[in-house]
Amino acid sequence: MTVYETGRLVVRTWTADPDELDRMTDIYTRQEVTRWLPPFDGFDAARAVEGWQAFHERDPRYGSWAVQVRATGTVAGTVLFRPIPGGEGEVEVGWHLHPDSWGNGYATEAARGAVERGFAAGLAEVYALVMPGNEASTAVCRRLGMEHLGRTRRFFGLEAEMFRLAGDAP
Repeated sequence: MTVYETGRLVVRTWTADPDELDRMTDIYTRQEVTRWLPPFDGFDAARAVEGWQAFHERDPRYGSWAVQVRATGTVAGTVLFRPIPGGEGEVEVGWHLHPDSWGNGYATEAARGAVERGFAAGLAEVYALVMPGNEASTAVCRRLGMEHLGRTRRFFGLEAEMFRLAGDAP
């Protein structure tokens, strides 16, 4: 199911198609991706899809969605848009892309679409959490026009750089 589209991307729910599950597993078991994520034990793509679909069905404003490149059909990765677990209502935008899709602007484009969708639904602000040292994701936050709020340990028990974008920002 398509959630939203951008110029080059179709952002949609992940499916249980075996090829798609393989792609998801490839993304979420790569050290160059997971080193920037909160630690987790093992990865089961089928369970992830099931959980992400149920989450979106409970509240269609939020989810973890597949970012598919329109021109090739390749799933570049995931964009997430959700209340931050353990937060006080802050809504987070995030992205996890396969390394073969880095450097194409897909993270910025997918995140911008999620943020615009959130603002259209009435959100006043959106946040991003970036692990210290993740310069590529910090650059995405800057391209989105997000304000750097500094480091925090409020979420996931980890230190992260926190960014914020107000709904009235350009």
